[in-house]
Amino acid sequence: MTERYALLSVSDKTGIVEFARGLERLGLRLLSTGGTAQALREAGLKVTDVAEHTGFPEMLDGRVKTLHPRVHGGILARRDDEAHLAALAAQGIPLIDVVAVNLYPFEQTVARPGCTLEEAIENIDIGGPAMVRAAAKNHGNEQGGVAVLTDPADYAPLLDEMHANGGRVSYATRYRLAAKAFTHTARYDAAISHYLTARTPAGETSRFPAAFQPAFDKVQDLRYGENPHQSAAFYRDPRAAAGGIAQAQQLQGKELSYNNLADADAAWECVKSFEPAADGPACVIVKHANPCGVALGENPLEAYLRAFATDPTSAFGGIIAFNVPVDAAAAQAVAAQFLEVLIAPGYTAEALKVLAAKKNVRVLRCPLGADPAQWEYKRIGGGLLVQTPDAVSFDPDQLRVVTRRQPTPEEMRDLLFVWRVAKYVKSNAIVYGKERRTVGIGAGQMSRVDSSRIAVIKARNAGLEVRGSVVASDAFFPFRDGLDVLAEAGATAVIQPGGSVRDEEVIAAADEHGLAMVFTGIRHFRH
Repeated sequence: MTERYALLSVSDKTGIVEFARGLERLGLRLLSTGGTAQALREAGLKVTDVAEHTGFPEMLDGRVKTLHPRVHGGILARRDDEAHLAALAAQGIPLIDVVAVNLYPFEQTVARPGCTLEEAIENIDIGGPAMVRAAAKNHGNEQGGVAVLTDPADYAPLLDEMHANGGRVSYATRYRLAAKAFTHTARYDAAISHYLTARTPAGETSRFPAAFQPAFDKVQDLRYGENPHQSAAFYRDPRAAAGGIAQAQQLQGKELSYNNLADADAAWECVKSFEPAADGPACVIVKHANPCGVALGENPLEAYLRAFATDPTSAFGGIIAFNVPVDAAAAQAVAAQFLEVLIAPGYTAEALKVLAAKKNVRVLRCPLGADPAQWEYKRIGGGLLVQTPDAVSFDPDQLRVVTRRQPTPEEMRDLLFVWRVAKYVKSNAIVYGKERRTVGIGAGQMSRVDSSRIAVIKARNAGLEVRGSVVASDAFFPFRDGLDVLAEAGATAVIQPGGSVRDEEVIAAADEHGLAMVFTGIRHFRH
């Protein structure tokens, strides 16, 4: 009973040979199955097959191999319970102190085009989760227990600890690994549930499963939520691709707050819609989740100055995002105003020196890649709203001019610019723009005509000329009054989804005012 065993059975074999070699040096005997055992033998390691250990052959095409008392007894016996240890001794069952198991690649399998239900079912692991859960349950106490590993990233740290402590693993480490293991099996089961409840036996499928279990990892506790009396924490989607604000690296500044993160996300998603290669440098300034200035420029400094000019009052204490690296000139201009967060894909060394003088400013570096989120969530009382992201591809060739006057090439360029901005403005959204910059933004109003008026008022307060601008509306104009307001302000062209029962009335108003109007057929409500 003095022999110590490690059971290794992994689908992802990253690092498993090195881990096994380290365990062997520590005096543990190796148990393994199938492909893992073969990989270890090919590396020159001495391995005992589970079938040899149990005295019972694998059967049913490998469905039954580790579900055996000699495996689960060795894992589940409490090290501080003499009766448990005596029961093992009576049956000649050795203790298994380390279990390294990761599961059949179910999610990767069902993600493959053409995956059948039968293939999916065959990739549901049974013995693996049973061993993981058994080992996690018996992580033990200060007197001893099982170390369970489901992530290759944990192999080297565990070996280091065991080498430093005479082969022992601390209770704190075993507890951490157990919690991680239960999370691993919970997410595995959630993936299976999502797949199966989005299907019927007849083969019909739904985008949304009947049972829904999202999974996120906590990054940090936040000082408070939207208001000081609310508690909050920041979680990251472990499956998200690089490109979202949750993948940003903070280079300096105070701790990010709940509102900082929410506003930074709004700014980053908006600025990412402008591609550096196609559109050039872009700057977006956000306040309370709404863009208050957006512009393109020949360089980051020009883009910033043009965006800031849209609404200097609202830009105070705002979030600033660039789609290109920030240089010293842009950093100096940005540092001259009060801001909470600065986000960009990179910074020159000179820019970082400039920003270092503003030690409280939170400087984030974030990759520009797309974040192809599968779902978006919104909590409501007693439930959850789930939708696909507003990521519809937009083909300018599908635009439909519905007025007698066609937009000029310059107007069309600016219409496409303000249309992209309007997607990120809270509804009802109205965006006036000219020469690839915003000049007035009306956001979050209960009526579209009020948003139209407010945008004009804000432009005039900033000393900007609305006359000659173009306008984007995130949804259709339900009446002609909104058209009357923007025409009176001097706008010359409009882009909107169309689709109102009063489209003809609105088109007639545009023709009456000599406006060009374009329908996109796409709505961009943002609540």
